[in-house]
Amino acid sequence: MITCHLRYIVDPYQLPAFEAYGKAWIRLVEKFGGKHHGYFMPSEGTSNVALAMFSFPSFAAYETYREASFKDEECLSVVAQNDQHRFIISYERSFFRPVFEDDQGVRRAP
Repeated sequence: MITCHLRYIVDPYQLPAFEAYGKAWIRLVEKFGGKHHGYFMPSEGTSNVALAMFSFPSFAAYETYREASFKDEECLSVVAQNDQHRFIISYERSFFRPVFEDDQGVRRAP
């Protein structure tokens, strides 16, 4: 499994627009076979940093999702919302491999 961690710098005056964007991507990632772990909006402290995490079974599956998303009308529409309103200032994407205490074959709860 590979988990993508996204760290966004967002316009704090447009958080509702970014939240709508995030909710759309949760559904879209799952449409393409991923498991979304949610978006995390600013609360206390820094008001312009948001996070998101989602997983795919492999990096190859993630790459398949990326290629398909560039051609999907729904995905393109969501990206166009940011292109028009600029609520995302920048973002960083990192990939991680999870390690669990029970990696000895014990099934984890979903």
